[in-house]
Amino acid sequence: MIKKIPVKDLQLGMYLYELHGSWLSHPFWKTSFLLEDPADLAKIKASGVVSVSVDLSQSKVMSAKEPRQPDSPSPVSVAALAVPELKTTPGSFQNELKRARELCNRSRSAVTKMFGEARMGNTVTMAEARAVVDEISDSVSRHPLALITLARLKTSDNYTYMHSVAVCAMMVALARELGMTEEQVRDAGYAGLLHDVGKMSVPDVILNKPGQLSDEEFQVIKSHPEKGQEILLRAGDIPPMVIDVCLHHHEKYDGSGYPHGLKSEDISIYARMGAICDVYDAITSNRPYKKGWGPAESLQKMAQWKGHFDSALFQAFVKVVGIYPIGSLVRLKSQRLAVVIEQNEKYLLKPKVKTFFSLRSNMPLPQIIVDLAVSGQEDSIEAREHFENWNFPYMEELWQSGL
Repeated sequence: MIKKIPVKDLQLGMYLYELHGSWLSHPFWKTSFLLEDPADLAKIKASGVVSVSVDLSQSKVMSAKEPRQPDSPSPVSVAALAVPELKTTPGSFQNELKRARELCNRSRSAVTKMFGEARMGNTVTMAEARAVVDEISDSVSRHPLALITLARLKTSDNYTYMHSVAVCAMMVALARELGMTEEQVRDAGYAGLLHDVGKMSVPDVILNKPGQLSDEEFQVIKSHPEKGQEILLRAGDIPPMVIDVCLHHHEKYDGSGYPHGLKSEDISIYARMGAICDVYDAITSNRPYKKGWGPAESLQKMAQWKGHFDSALFQAFVKVVGIYPIGSLVRLKSQRLAVVIEQNEKYLLKPKVKTFFSLRSNMPLPQIIVDLAVSGQEDSIEAREHFENWNFPYMEELWQSGL
């Protein structure tokens, strides 16, 4: 039986019979095949195809009616002109934010203990990681952005541990966006949690150095993927994919990364996912030597780094966090500054924002919530603003204080 469905309902295990609509670059040399590779699913969702026909008789899933996870039906890019729909989420961002604060504290403590064992030369086991990943995965299921957004807030003392929590959450959310199985989603979470365990072999004086690293110090930093591989191999019960992400999350799609200079499809899809999540969290976080960029600005810069990332996976990642992620500083057409406080249920380009500053008077304003997607709302986002161009001391409080 041939059934035509929106591309948002497409999932792994379906037999692709025909692609409908037009796109700039046909993602495949064939159009009829069993969809088994998450990378192929990502390519289709990023291609601009609106709908597809599937052969239910040859599919390996029970139904073509219910998608694994609601998804955007049209492709997005950081500079998108079209307005793609945003997937809905089952819980309130603010409600999950309260739970995520407690989870961050528990996860940080667990990861600190686990990585401390690695620093002392003791074995890291999957049993130690499993409880942390399960809790993070449950939080992401309730609302994918709460923990991801909150985990951006780090100190120099807990950066490595909270970075691992953040990358774990993003890997889980991205894996779900790609339609992976729950087993694959959890493995992606384990990979995110353990990807930087090799930094336990790097002296703190280098990890937390406030100034520029010397060439010798940078070489020590670049050794952490291989050190991490050694730590995980000693454990004996770590899935090979988790070890692969640990070793290759600094590879780049054009082959200019390290430690092995792997290129394009030679890098596993999980390592390509890890590269995106790792970089996004790193550049949005404050470090001893550099203040973090704003979330929207970070996506814009990442989109400009040609050859660094798998473009289809990056498109899927943008769908996860939004074109204007929560916490982004934006300028409205009304010449007010606002911070994004929640993704809109229908449109990625029209989030809910909190206005707080007038560019015309150069004065603070009473804080007002504006839903840019409300019918009749004439205001809109005119541009991203860079955090470093302003000296607002209360940016984080604005998006955390709720609606």
